[in-house]
Amino acid sequence: MKNTHLTQTRFCNLELSDPILRGLKDAGFNHCTPIQHKALPLSLRGVDVAGQAQTGTGKTAAFLLATFQYLINDNEIDDDLDIDDSDEHQTKTSVHLKHNINPRAIILAPTRELAIQIHKDALQLGKHLNLKLALIYGGTDYQKQLDSLKSNVDIIIGTPGRIIDFYRQNTFSLDNVKVTVMDEADRMFDLGFIKDIRFLLRRMPPPDQRLNMLFSATLSYKVTELAYEHMNNPVLIRIETEEVTSKAIQQSAFCPSNEQKIPLLVGILNQHKPQRSIIFVNTKRCAEQLDDTLNANGYKTAALSGDVPQDKRQRLLADFQENKITLLIATDVAARGLHIADVSHVFNYDLPQDAEDYVHRIGRTARFGTSGIAISFICEQYAYSMPDIEEYIDQKIPVLSITEDLLAEIIIPAKRPQKAKPEYQGKRPYQHKKT
Repeated sequence: MKNTHLTQTRFCNLELSDPILRGLKDAGFNHCTPIQHKALPLSLRGVDVAGQAQTGTGKTAAFLLATFQYLINDNEIDDDLDIDDSDEHQTKTSVHLKHNINPRAIILAPTRELAIQIHKDALQLGKHLNLKLALIYGGTDYQKQLDSLKSNVDIIIGTPGRIIDFYRQNTFSLDNVKVTVMDEADRMFDLGFIKDIRFLLRRMPPPDQRLNMLFSATLSYKVTELAYEHMNNPVLIRIETEEVTSKAIQQSAFCPSNEQKIPLLVGILNQHKPQRSIIFVNTKRCAEQLDDTLNANGYKTAALSGDVPQDKRQRLLADFQENKITLLIATDVAARGLHIADVSHVFNYDLPQDAEDYVHRIGRTARFGTSGIAISFICEQYAYSMPDIEEYIDQKIPVLSITEDLLAEIIIPAKRPQKAKPEYQGKRPYQHKKT
């Protein structure tokens, strides 16, 4: 892997405890990325940070390292308080007695996939720390997650809705939160979580009594408003890039008819022979059809859409990471929050209808200094999206010719059997009689 995305700042020169540095060494991390270089010196000294950085730039490690160090320092303060039997310490002790579970850090993520990835990174980087983590997200494992909260966890990582669900059941208190992290804040707004975020923040100690960190792909007006409302004079950090999309991504496009899309895709796959690729589509139906066709033509694929159960989704992603599946067909549920190494190609089989989604999709490749290829189909149905995409990224995407050798012969799969509608049983609903 190239190290052109790293700075000269070494983690060992920052104010990090030895157990954290051992975790970084085990993970193979020595030098900071630009967002880590700018954010960590501030957050490690208790200064609130609102950072703008794209995915794949190391922002997860930036807020995890700061969180770990803050809690370590807080433990040392608590140890000093144990010696001093002051009224303040007695008050703090009474809080612990009143609430059995008092997390000291809350890390909020907009999607289950991102929460799971943050938890995975936290386990890796914090392996030498005596900190208890809980992963909380909706859709599955309700009782299992509830059981994980029955021990006095230090850090809760999760999505806002499920965290609020457990909070309203008095499963834990927010009175002792010392660190708050909001990751991909712009996505929080997009998914309608902002009311949930404010609900949680208003039940924590005041902003000047905790460390607050916010990260977002864009520091828009609404995101900065959130930062100034619920953070303590945050320092705004922007990691500017010359282009919205990475220079390390080789972008191109084709203009197929609807009938040419599948033969063209298979032809390109045959020619490029990618080891690990993501194919983005706009609908679940298209994902299923493409999954059937590519499997019939000899490719190991799986379809990932929003209604895939969480346990199955995790199995598919694990198979993809372990190369049991070489092609992942996904709707935009996978455009953010997935940190999968060594994705060489991204295909926009359907152009996204939102220009920002194009950037997030192709950002699944060329991560952490590597290079990648992004190929888009400007088809009859979604061609209108391309002008908006090119305006947003401020560059023209080269359009390549479709040659005969790129249009592969296709094996047509058998159609999936349609599920029969269940027969109605019981009384029929009331129907108004004609008079």
